[in-house]
Amino acid sequence: MTEEERNALVVILGAAVLAPMIANWLAKRVRLPSVVLEIVLGIVIGPFVLGWVRIGHLINVFATIGLLVLFFGAGFEIDFKGIRGRPAWLATTGWFISVALALAIGQLLELSALVSPAAIVALAMATTAVGTLLPMLRDAGELETAFGRNVVAAGAIGEFGPIILMALLLQTESLAKTGGLIAFFATLAVAAAWVASKAQVPRLIELCRRLMHTSAQLPLRTVVLILAVLVLLSRDLGLDTVLGAVTAGIVVSLAVRGDQREALAHKIDGLGFGFFIPIFFVVSGIRFDLAALLAKPAAILRVPLFLALFLVVRGLPALFLYRKDLPLGERLGLALLCATELPLVVAITTIGVATGKMHSENAAALVGAGMLSVLLFPLIAFWLRGRTAAKKGDVPVVGTAT
Repeated sequence: MTEEERNALVVILGAAVLAPMIANWLAKRVRLPSVVLEIVLGIVIGPFVLGWVRIGHLINVFATIGLLVLFFGAGFEIDFKGIRGRPAWLATTGWFISVALALAIGQLLELSALVSPAAIVALAMATTAVGTLLPMLRDAGELETAFGRNVVAAGAIGEFGPIILMALLLQTESLAKTGGLIAFFATLAVAAAWVASKAQVPRLIELCRRLMHTSAQLPLRTVVLILAVLVLLSRDLGLDTVLGAVTAGIVVSLAVRGDQREALAHKIDGLGFGFFIPIFFVVSGIRFDLAALLAKPAAILRVPLFLALFLVVRGLPALFLYRKDLPLGERLGLALLCATELPLVVAITTIGVATGKMHSENAAALVGAGMLSVLLFPLIAFWLRGRTAAKKGDVPVVGTAT
């Protein structure tokens, strides 16, 4: 590690510490997710403002691990028993409608010479930041409610679907070959998930239980091993590593049961949100191409345009599909949370720019819109949910600054 990398890492860690402190200080005035502050602080310390930090190899590795741990956590948190049935069906139907809307809007934007290429921009618009929303829902006590289950289902499909499409649209091989590789990986993943859900070796379970809170940390080490194996497998198959990370989270989620699940979740949160995940978001801010966004007035105007399109693409289907399941206030909140997009937008635009398939100004505008969606949409959604809960006589829902 060079001296420049050491200094850069210290500055990045300082930003990661400062973000939740600022969020806590602002909590009495406005509930601001710390992920937004992490990205904003990354922009400030990055090359386009203060110029304190340049991304070296080591920091890039840490940021990549942060992205993978974030999506692993998303897969781990999803309660498939809670969202199966109607929530999953509605979420899947809504996402396919979103994809159709996104592709149609993308084509119109490309024909208007506003964006290019239409397919990748459409893919970014059809996502949902379930990894960012899950901590908010958990802190708000919403994971076990009907509202929370529908949000988790919509978010899960709004993440897994784009990951599959990302592997297809951003691949370098033929679509047929990539599709076959995805099918092969899916078969392995289903087999692993089935084994994890059925195979419960008493001696191994007891060993993990005894070593959970010792220096051995056997369950956490096992989790890291499973994550590494599935990420490397997806990479070796030519697929996006995010797919492997989410799959690893699902496999571990099905394998862990009872009181040990909560204990393991705390350790995963400590590993992820305590170190790697904040680095990913701060580095995302450092990489944010502010110059490309400010170079052209038209690029700046794309930020509110994309923000509105997030609502149209992901939010509009929810307003119609959930008419019989949720009251209007909760449907509006669900629509806003479905339209909350950031981590996958960052991943898609990063790959798009790196492969030369997306212009920097479009990538910056999409990420800017994603940051605004994380800042605004959950705040309004939880307020609407709280009003609806109060009218129904439920326990008021409190937003979070996570």
